[in-house]
Amino acid sequence: MTADAPGTGSTVRRILLGSHLRRLREAAGITRDAAGFYIRASESKISRLELGRVSFKERDVADLLTLYGVTAEGEREMLLSMAREANAPGWWHKYSDVLPNWFQTYVGLEEAASLIRTYEVQFVPGLLQTEAYARAVVSLGQKEASAREIERRVALRLMRQERLKGEGAPRLWAVIDEAALRRPIGGPEVMREQIEHLITISKLPNLTLQVMPFKFGGHSAEGGAFSILRFPDTDLPDVVYVEQLWGAVYLDKREDVDPYLAAMERLCVESPTPQSTAEILGEILREI
Repeated sequence: MTADAPGTGSTVRRILLGSHLRRLREAAGITRDAAGFYIRASESKISRLELGRVSFKERDVADLLTLYGVTAEGEREMLLSMAREANAPGWWHKYSDVLPNWFQTYVGLEEAASLIRTYEVQFVPGLLQTEAYARAVVSLGQKEASAREIERRVALRLMRQERLKGEGAPRLWAVIDEAALRRPIGGPEVMREQIEHLITISKLPNLTLQVMPFKFGGHSAEGGAFSILRFPDTDLPDVVYVEQLWGAVYLDKREDVDPYLAAMERLCVESPTPQSTAEILGEILREI
């Protein structure tokens, strides 16, 4: 199998196919238990398939389509083709030696998102980091890593940034807490370069950048950093990504996502406008 180019998304194809299979199963009045038994699997495997969390075997998809009464050749072939495409490894597959499984899901979702909204309190968001700043961040978090492993992690981060360029680039709306911009990651020279980079890219048409200053005191996202991803396909719900020390939480149920959407909206309203971002960054730059 060939790897996807940046901008395509096998992760999202899995989610779309899983969602389609779930609707077919429910329309046929078949339980997950019964579907799992039919393909010699468990109820939990059907659940994971329908959520797009695991890869699809073409034989399993064909058997499920038969069970759900899908006999039209055109529809069957379309879904089987989607299953084949959904199993294609993403471009990030070649970094699997330094990319934990829980983060591979995020990279796949990020690839296919049309809108990424993120709030960061400790670091500059990965999509906006310079190479030197990214290397300093990776080195801090991977004390035992070899020089080669650190460079591969940095290369992966820089490759993710390619998604922001060119046709079909997503819109990125980032709110960065002033704490992240004051923390001297990598030393003064690295921070100066990073702040200058933010000033430059804040002018990109698909980037909206805001800073939440110290002087504003407490705010609606004191719980910590998070990202919200939205996709062009209306069948896909928004996904909230909350990273932890050794893993991450992915939320896509409306009742879980709504509080984060509300917090992000309040952050954007409470922070100084995007038009004042360059001035705020300039002030911070002069103090480094």
